[in-house]
Amino acid sequence: MKRILLSLAAGVVLAMSPAAHAEKIGVSMSAFDDNFLTVVRNAISADGAKQKGVSLQFEDAQNDVGKQLNQIQNFIAQKVDAIIVNPVDTDATPKMTKLASAAGIPLVYVNRMPSDKNLPPKVSFVGSNEKDSGTLEMTEVCRQMGGKGNILVMMGDLANQAARQRTQDIKDVIAKPPCDGIKIVDSRSANWQRTDAADLMNNWLSAGLKFDAIVSNNDEMALGAIQSLKAAGKFPKTMIVAGVDATQDALASMKSGDLKVTVFQNGAAQGADAVETALKLARGQQANATVWIPFELVTPHNLPAFASRN
Repeated sequence: MKRILLSLAAGVVLAMSPAAHAEKIGVSMSAFDDNFLTVVRNAISADGAKQKGVSLQFEDAQNDVGKQLNQIQNFIAQKVDAIIVNPVDTDATPKMTKLASAAGIPLVYVNRMPSDKNLPPKVSFVGSNEKDSGTLEMTEVCRQMGGKGNILVMMGDLANQAARQRTQDIKDVIAKPPCDGIKIVDSRSANWQRTDAADLMNNWLSAGLKFDAIVSNNDEMALGAIQSLKAAGKFPKTMIVAGVDATQDALASMKSGDLKVTVFQNGAAQGADAVETALKLARGQQANATVWIPFELVTPHNLPAFASRN
């Protein structure tokens, strides 16, 4: 009887110990069908799998702000240990921050910078400085253009801080020498999507716009532009098309000689660091309010170094 009681007591102690508590992290992604965000999501999943006693619950917001807010409220109701969010609309993050903070649940934004002026305790952002992305992209396009000519700008969803910042970066670069001989003929949103970009490119071609380069806020739109230009028989080898993210499809396009410029955004590092930061906050440890993952320029000259990084 004594041995049985000792065994039961040991079981109770084990159940009450921190190690026995299975930590749960709720993850809301803006969209599952985005190529780059799939890299981020896979990294979150892989890093979560490495952590003993940690489970992840993924939700697809399907680019719907209301749906994402509901997902966050559901995570809070489930009393998860931490929440990771890739925001649909960065302007909606103050409300998300308020919900999580009121519930005392750590919150980590990943990839898209929240619009909150200041992040409160137990809330962090893991991502890359968007001022670098568009600046690296446009500076290289300027170099290849010799500092003069006409460009078309494909913007992402303007509800996202990344789209607004990358577009502003382009304007900032061409506002001063040696790139002030470059002019924007037109700039329109294609919502980050390849098909939307293909349609937009067709519209520009139908309008008879004259241009020397297409500068896109991301690779998917750049690839959509190339697709339409090729279909119309208006894609000379000298045409400069640039994007951001350095996705596998983009790197393949560059290898074939089509895409001339992209900027590597380390989605794998963003995802892994988001999990690490969420766990630190959940365990009451110190974590940086902002974790920066550097952008890196990719051209045909250094392409081999990036072949297997995403």
